[in-house]
Amino acid sequence: MSKEQIIVAAVDGSEASKTAVRWAANTAMKRGEPLRLAASYAMPQFLYAEGMVPPQELFDDLQKETLEKIEEARAIAHEVAPDIKIGHTIAEGSPIDMLLDMSKDVTMIVMGSRGLGGLSGMVMGSVSAAVVSHAVSPVVVVREDSQVLDSTKYGPVVVGVDGSGVSEKATAYAFAEADARGAELNAVHTWMDMQVQTSLAGLAAAQQQWASVEREQEEMLDERLAPFIERYPNVKVNKIVTRDRPVRALVDAAEGAQLLVVGSHGRGGFKGMLLGSTSRALLQSSPCPMMVVRPDSDPD
Repeated sequence: MSKEQIIVAAVDGSEASKTAVRWAANTAMKRGEPLRLAASYAMPQFLYAEGMVPPQELFDDLQKETLEKIEEARAIAHEVAPDIKIGHTIAEGSPIDMLLDMSKDVTMIVMGSRGLGGLSGMVMGSVSAAVVSHAVSPVVVVREDSQVLDSTKYGPVVVGVDGSGVSEKATAYAFAEADARGAELNAVHTWMDMQVQTSLAGLAAAQQQWASVEREQEEMLDERLAPFIERYPNVKVNKIVTRDRPVRALVDAAEGAQLLVVGSHGRGGFKGMLLGSTSRALLQSSPCPMMVVRPDSDPD
């Protein structure tokens, strides 16, 4: 199935959702792609007894309320990017099913991190876990406090590079985003998890060994980035190799950034990204919107 070049923003009426819509509209403008606002509704179980068919009026009211949220989001998006094309999708049922289905052939899904209703508990909840873990396209999580400001919308794109296959996909997305935004790219590689034997060596010998390992890691990063630097000659790349933990290094590098991009199943510091402490820490502490790229994502 060919991918449709379109940005999808999940809408639920919450402040976090509105922040996500602003970010998605700015991204759509920079990429020259249309924006699609997506919302779902479900009949509350307490409104009718089991086995009963709810009256049509209830469905009509829910659809009307959902459309009002869409129209509010449309106005917010046009405040950020007056000239972008905006469509919408309203679905009955689970927001998970709606977003996962849409993720099969769009550029990205953008979600707020503290939604209400269908997206409640975005960071730790079942909706976010399902969408981030199973969406075919990348998913961008936008925290409520990640506002689109002059101080951030021109910042760099940051990517975590660990040498894995999915990290390569994340790097491809990061370069494409940096190129579309006219932004610099900060490529971060950490190596604290590597075993450096220092038990029988003095501090000077240990530091010498660390310096040798760091040179090897810098060469690896150069090798990983070379094809993308050739493909995107207009993107200025800043290489960051540090003996630090991935979460701390990425959070530091993402301060003032437009976007942080990570792969969902890397190795070393990013191993078990979606299920482990690294992912939870990044989703909760990243100072900018965060894109999670899965192994089956394809930036082309």
